[in-house]
Amino acid sequence: MGSLARLTKDPKQAGILLDVDGVLAPIVPRPEDARVPPETQAELKRLHERYALVACVSGRAGEDARHVVGLPELTYVGNHGLELEPESAYWASRLLHFLGEVDWTDLEDKQLTASLHYRGAADEEAAREDLEAIAERAREAGFVARFGRKVLEILPPLEASKGTAVQRLLAEHRLERALYAGDDTTDLDAFRALDAFDAVRVAVASGEGPAQLRDAADVVVEGPEGLLELLRSL
Repeated sequence: MGSLARLTKDPKQAGILLDVDGVLAPIVPRPEDARVPPETQAELKRLHERYALVACVSGRAGEDARHVVGLPELTYVGNHGLELEPESAYWASRLLHFLGEVDWTDLEDKQLTASLHYRGAADEEAAREDLEAIAERAREAGFVARFGRKVLEILPPLEASKGTAVQRLLAEHRLERALYAGDDTTDLDAFRALDAFDAVRVAVASGEGPAQLRDAADVVVEGPEGLLELLRSL
């Protein structure tokens, strides 16, 4: 476990790594409507000038995450770190073919991964059952299928995650000290990847978030508003 005091004492030797949805941008009914609030943007700009690295590590495509955050000067890695993998083009082609046979209203195609949302469905329990069948088909086709906050995610079976992305980013910048903030199951990979670093793990809690994230965190804040207050202290 790292400490915020050590992080802030020597910011040019530390990185700030953040998930986007539910962390920087509040969760909204339609993912395409998500935006980082101006007050959070202002803090991210300040941190970009102060720290060696400020990066957004997202399940969205990298360019989509950049659009949501609205700050091109930050570093972005999308698709749970898959964008950094050499086999990504092959699996993007496979995914395109698979999705051509999937009928789902709220389908977010991120080229390397796909998110099938059921938030706000007329019958969320029935929608989840339908998605279980799609998940099984995806697994039979060789993909990884996992559920998050009101969403089924379909990913290629590559050894890539938010954890590998975090490790690569910190290695590229030769940093051994970092803070990572996330709100969902996939952020546990990033938490585990920081075991070899002097790191602070921040769980951005919500009613939908996994209990494991709170248990694994060094600091727990309530929602994007709570994270904003933490960022202001860095």
